[in-house]
Amino acid sequence: MRISAFRKAHFNAAHRLHNPKWSNEQNTAAFGLCNNPYFHGHNYELEVKVTGEIDPETGYLIDLKYLSDIIRDHVEHKFDHKNLNIEVEEFKELNPTAEYICCVIWKILRAQLDTRYDLAVRLYETPRNYVEYEGL
Repeated sequence: MRISAFRKAHFNAAHRLHNPKWSNEQNTAAFGLCNNPYFHGHNYELEVKVTGEIDPETGYLIDLKYLSDIIRDHVEHKFDHKNLNIEVEEFKELNPTAEYICCVIWKILRAQLDTRYDLAVRLYETPRNYVEYEGL
């Protein structure tokens, strides 16, 4: 029986959407207020979805405490109260859009989870704007 389990988390982070190859005018046209040179922040909401088979011995798909610990240790501690452009290595050369943040989080979590699980990550930048990545 395939089933999915979900874990929610959140973090607060600042970022600036900016392409250094473009002029100020191009950046402003593409990113608007999100191109503020002094940065801006979001209260990101994260949903992690793990799918697979129920273990007949435990009755679990995955121990949600274990999943919670992975998210806390590898995502929340890395991103929470950080300036993504400056303090998070993955975004030194990568524009920290919600799309890329979601993909980076997926990659981090994928490396921590057994391959028997399918993984999807949904990231809310605002209550009305979110992205989802399910892997390659």
